[in-house]
Amino acid sequence: MSTGFVYAPALAHTRRNHPENPQRLALLLPTLEQFGVLSALTAVTPQPATLPQLRRVHTAAYIERVRETAHRGGGVLDHGDTYVTPESYQLARLAAGSAIAAVDALLTGSVQNGFVLVRPPGHHAEANRAGGFCLFNNVAVAARHAQAAHHLKRILVLDFDVHHGNGTQHIFYEDDTVMFASIHMFVPYYFYPGIGASHEIGEGKGLGYTVNVPLPPHVGDNGYNQVVNELVWPKAAVFQPELILVSAGFDAHWQDPLAAEGLSLTGYARLVRTLMQMAQTLCHGRILFVLEGGYQQSALTYGILNTMYALLGQDEIHDPIGPMPTPEYDVTDLLYQLRQRHLLY
Repeated sequence: MSTGFVYAPALAHTRRNHPENPQRLALLLPTLEQFGVLSALTAVTPQPATLPQLRRVHTAAYIERVRETAHRGGGVLDHGDTYVTPESYQLARLAAGSAIAAVDALLTGSVQNGFVLVRPPGHHAEANRAGGFCLFNNVAVAARHAQAAHHLKRILVLDFDVHHGNGTQHIFYEDDTVMFASIHMFVPYYFYPGIGASHEIGEGKGLGYTVNVPLPPHVGDNGYNQVVNELVWPKAAVFQPELILVSAGFDAHWQDPLAAEGLSLTGYARLVRTLMQMAQTLCHGRILFVLEGGYQQSALTYGILNTMYALLGQDEIHDPIGPMPTPEYDVTDLLYQLRQRHLLY
């Protein structure tokens, strides 16, 4: 299989002692090369997203605020978590443009699937504000580009980052052309961003097109597999997407320092393969992964490696860390309630 690969690590977008920094990806290319994967990938060359492309998702005033903050030498855009350096505006445009370039390569047939490995991440960025380390919403920009440039009518955005994709939800909440599904840890008033409850299912034309799967801690591999097979896939089958975009965060791994969801590397690999099967069934295999979080370096590096194996059609899985040492939480009752809410009787 021809797998597209965009790599834009944004080395100048960095802040001392911040968990979202270039060191996250420092071992990635050597690891992909060590295991013979890098040479099998098809490089896709990105360009920075243009202002019209960004404005399909973000307000002009917000884009200008990011630009001005960078022009002034940097600063912060929320409560201190989301930083800007002098180079961040251009690097965030390049991250969004990388997702656009991958969409173009996929939808013109240059590649069959792909992974956009970029920083800064994007799924917490709303139309008019930053948040959660994110400046521009890369996956949302990619979705709008697929609609505008390639005339797609139905796109599924699936987010398996451990944090709810509040920015993506905000952008598409009243939209019936983009189905947004988020699988995330949910502890109200405690775990960022604090929204993503099961009753948040869209509004107006978008009513029913947002699917939130709020999980307690320690769900683990089996629970994630159940969620996709018993809820997300049946709901997506009703929607019939023409393209699947995945906000891929590897911070649901049980060793990640920012969460406690319990996935293993083997569980992630299983999840990715299920999503590929879903894409093959629903939209001719057209699936594109866009990197979000992941703050334990080995889990992130091997998680990406295993995703590349799956995208390339290889059976290999490397899991040097192993499974969560504590019992997994049973999601059967939760899934029953969610299926009822989404009319999947």
